[in-house]
Amino acid sequence: MYQAQWHAMRSFTRDKSVTQQRLSRGIVRRIASYARPYRLDLAIFLTLTTLSAVIAVAVPLLLQTIIDDGILPKDMTVVLWVAGAVAGLAVLGAVLSFATRWFSARIGEGLIYDLRTEVYEHVQRQPLAFFVRAQTGSLVSRLNSDVIGAQQAITSTLSSVVANGIGLILVLAAMLSLSWLVTVVTLVMMPFFIIPARLVGRRLQRLTRESMQLDAEMGSTMTERFNVAGAMLAKLFGRSAGSTARSPRCPTCRWT
Repeated sequence: MYQAQWHAMRSFTRDKSVTQQRLSRGIVRRIASYARPYRLDLAIFLTLTTLSAVIAVAVPLLLQTIIDDGILPKDMTVVLWVAGAVAGLAVLGAVLSFATRWFSARIGEGLIYDLRTEVYEHVQRQPLAFFVRAQTGSLVSRLNSDVIGAQQAITSTLSSVVANGIGLILVLAAMLSLSWLVTVVTLVMMPFFIIPARLVGRRLQRLTRESMQLDAEMGSTMTERFNVAGAMLAKLFGRSAGSTARSPRCPTCRWT
């Protein structure tokens, strides 16, 4: 799930409507203000993510030590000690994974609560004319989908960026210490993997944006049609079939 969210967010880095936007200092400070109450939890969360990335890189190096210094020379002492270290790192990695998910949920759910509470209070302070003009489905979408997107940006996306960045640095350092030639060959071959990923990313970008738009339209339609006023209006004018015909449909789904 987190990998899919990361790819979805990564696709927007190539979207001109997103990359051309410039955030002012006031907006950046306002965004940081939401994360400020969780700064201690964020520090622990990023530290645990960093340790998990270090363990992921250390285990293959320990396995190399088992083969080179233990199995080939037939030194059972090295094999037992290093195997014990690998097992200990596996247990530690599982504990770190559990703790990371716990802090991620703590920060994410706290942000969702704060954002939804603030949006709800802001809407409640609006005059009656605002509710006459505004669409109920759009307001509900702001409280549901948009808030969850902000939560994912601070938890799953942030942890993925930190883990991948630290993992990349450690892997390159390990590869250079083992074989500089293999490292150079790997770096030369990277464009053969990046170019197809960018081509597929454009397709994923369009599908992701279309999916979000259809979800928002569906939420707005259901919220406005399934209340008393919407149902009464549809029944009075006999436009139930027309509402069904105008409902958002998925262009890539065979059953719609």
